[in-house]
Amino acid sequence: MKALSSIGIGVLLLLTGCVTGSDIDQLNTQITDLQDQIADLKRQVSSKDEVQQLNSRVAQQTQTLLKSNADVATHVNEMDDRLQNAQGAIEQTNYRLDRLAQQVTQQQREIADLKTSRPAGSSNTPMDGEVRVQAPVSEDPLEVYQAAYGDYQRGNFDLALAGFRDFLDANPGSDLADNAAYWIAESLYSQKKYREAIQQFDAVINGYPNSDRVPAALLKKGYAYVELGQRSQGIVQLQYVLHEHPQAQEASLAREKLKSLGIDGN
Repeated sequence: MKALSSIGIGVLLLLTGCVTGSDIDQLNTQITDLQDQIADLKRQVSSKDEVQQLNSRVAQQTQTLLKSNADVATHVNEMDDRLQNAQGAIEQTNYRLDRLAQQVTQQQREIADLKTSRPAGSSNTPMDGEVRVQAPVSEDPLEVYQAAYGDYQRGNFDLALAGFRDFLDANPGSDLADNAAYWIAESLYSQKKYREAIQQFDAVINGYPNSDRVPAALLKKGYAYVELGQRSQGIVQLQYVLHEHPQAQEASLAREKLKSLGIDGN
């Protein structure tokens, strides 16, 4: 505005006829300054446009990255669901095999008892006055376990917790003890009781170090830490899965989860 005022004065001098060479030089200088100011303004406008375009590109890239992370997290959850379903199917098969073996063993015992309890040629019909006492039927541990697992699959986590705990209390040395301990932790995790779940996953890891449930317990322990907002602890647990159990299916899930957290799992 100052330059424009000066130019106005110069033009006024020209119109009044009171113009010298120095006045003309001064006017030219002022015009040149004004042109420089206009060029600066144009450059500033251009820079603002570039900044806006850059901000727009950054926003688009951020949105794409967030969507990618969300897709990865969804994929991890789907893989985890498939893994649990597969584990459930394996347990169903093992349960049926155990039941069949138990029935065969029981029948063999009954046959042996029949052969030794009465002399050859004697009748199996009770004699007059003979009272046959039937032994009390004890609750089948496998049925308790299977009922608890059914409750877990149906989302009845309180019932599942009670069933698996009853099974563990009554059968601490069972081949299914590690599975029962693991599903207790999973039930707590499904109830979003993450701190209790972490303690129970630790019980699986420390109490059954040779169990095939250990990789899954480590993985879900990492998930639980992330859910609690303890990101660094969760990352350490997930990386431990990759380091200690690189061939397990849980390693793929750990790698995907790390990727969703922005960590290279390779």
